[in-house]
Amino acid sequence: MPLLTRIRGPRDLDRLSLEQLDQLAEEIRTFLVDAVSKTGGHLGPNLGVVELTIALHRVFDSPKDRVLWDTGHQSYVHKLLTGRQDFSKLKQKGGLSGYPAQAESEHDVIENSHASTVLGWADGLAKANQILERDDHVVAVIGDGALTGGMAWEALNNIADAKDRPLVIVVNDNERSYAPTIGGLANHLATLRTTDGYERFLARGKDLLERTPVVGKPLYETLHGAKKGLKDFIAPQGMFEDLGLKYVGPIDGHDIEALESALARAKRFGGPVIVHCLTEKGRGYQPALQDEADRFHGIGPIHPDTGLPIKASGADWTSVFGDEMVQLGKERKDIVAITAAMLQPVGLKKFADAFPKRIYDVGIAEQHAAVSAAGLATGGLHPVFAVYATFLNRAFDQVLMDVALHKCGVTFVLDRAGITGTDGASHNGMWDMSILQVVPGLRLAAPRDADQVRAQLREAVEVKDAPTVVRFSKGAVGPAVAAVGRVGGMDVLREPGTDTPDVLLVSVGALAPMCLEIASLLDKQGISTTVVDPRWVKPVDEAMAPLAERHRVVVTVEDNSRVGGVGSAIAQALRDAGVDVPLRDFGIPPRFLDHASRAEVMTEIGLTAPDIARQVTGLVSKLDGRFNRAAAEVDSVEPARD
Repeated sequence: MPLLTRIRGPRDLDRLSLEQLDQLAEEIRTFLVDAVSKTGGHLGPNLGVVELTIALHRVFDSPKDRVLWDTGHQSYVHKLLTGRQDFSKLKQKGGLSGYPAQAESEHDVIENSHASTVLGWADGLAKANQILERDDHVVAVIGDGALTGGMAWEALNNIADAKDRPLVIVVNDNERSYAPTIGGLANHLATLRTTDGYERFLARGKDLLERTPVVGKPLYETLHGAKKGLKDFIAPQGMFEDLGLKYVGPIDGHDIEALESALARAKRFGGPVIVHCLTEKGRGYQPALQDEADRFHGIGPIHPDTGLPIKASGADWTSVFGDEMVQLGKERKDIVAITAAMLQPVGLKKFADAFPKRIYDVGIAEQHAAVSAAGLATGGLHPVFAVYATFLNRAFDQVLMDVALHKCGVTFVLDRAGITGTDGASHNGMWDMSILQVVPGLRLAAPRDADQVRAQLREAVEVKDAPTVVRFSKGAVGPAVAAVGRVGGMDVLREPGTDTPDVLLVSVGALAPMCLEIASLLDKQGISTTVVDPRWVKPVDEAMAPLAERHRVVVTVEDNSRVGGVGSAIAQALRDAGVDVPLRDFGIPPRFLDHASRAEVMTEIGLTAPDIARQVTGLVSKLDGRFNRAAAEVDSVEPARD
């Protein structure tokens, strides 16, 4: 009987021998490759933390002890060891989340999928334990590049201030985030991992000491926990200890016995401790190890034996942007690109290959990326910062106060905007068109197809005195949606066929095909519809108000929160222009959305052509009813008598 099937909770690990633990680690890797190859998910990071996760759950008593993960995509092994072994619907509707999820298990403390926040959480939990006089332990596992984020270092500065507040920080050092980790911290960790004399010194003496009766093992433990003098002589880990943090390591992150020893010592220590573990992303799976780009960080369904995709995907929004960036780079030497540890996922790998001196990977540090972009623009270049839409939220103040206030020509390209689905609540890019509405001078484009991505990216980088934003969806890009006319700067996608049209349907971005379907459904109900694509949704085009005035009702459809989104901006523009036309806005409700496919989420929230057409039909019918009642009331009034 496989060992993994006997693990229903962390305490089931206690009765296993070291040999059985090694067997369990191999079973887990086999399980992960088999399961994740079917559903897709974060494979490489989890293959790298198998032994580390086993050791953590052997030494600490979850859920009494709080084990936190940063980033949460490396928590699959944690899920397996806490009783969640049905991965058949991983990241799918009704299945396991790809991140820790409080609704799934009491062992999941935080749903941490935006990087570099775990140390702040841990600091707060440790303070709560101290005030409430609890003996619980707090363990923060940070890795896969998350230690490059500025928030992590803000937290470390505060954690180190309390020498008597217990907190264990496990640095999962696999040299990578998505791609190899960049920056000064990465170089320091590289120094630590390459000057491993201390651990080699201990390894050589371990067997001899453990064979020495009575004093051998205590002496080994003493040496392994040696203070600053001996360790500084052999390994320069002073950066952490200069902060006031006890440092243990570097430890072989695939040696369960060594991990347990280090974690047990850290657990006994009465203050903050760094346990530095060296792991290998993608360990045990050759296709992942051979993938130099990102070690199978995140995959779709693959053949488990070869690691090759099960089906070839068509052109996606990201690759269209990436190809156009290369063309722009050839034409303009002032174009530079910025990524926050996501060179390949945001489509900048080709640009980096073509122009290696004009690409900057700043690590998981979106705030720094935005301010650095302002500096690049002020220095005479035009930076293009490509980032997932959900992650731009983290740099809002910098967009507002550094880029916009200083009128810097910076282009932000937001990948995976709108409903992304399977990565869950934290990854839906559903807030950008709301939060950016308040930024003075900013211009925001929502391309509807690949042709518009190319065209509007080019328009964006021509702006030298204000921030510009180009946002597009996740996944395959559909066929081109042709314009049949132009009003102001807006493309007309469908003419109403009458001089007195009923509905002005404002289509935002990738929802253009759906909006055309809505118009067709309305046409069958005898409701005439004009469909326009504003292209640039901020600022609202000056031609919008006079166009709206020629219709009975305005309907907006956007892949963004309804609160403060494009619909709200258009409503305000109509009010400011004195245009009193009813407006109905359709978008994403103001709530966090469970993980499911994009289509399933859109169906659940009613953002589909039949749902919208039905509601618009009802709205027009009400308007007709009001008109008919008013006419009847006029007819029933008796004429005045002399």
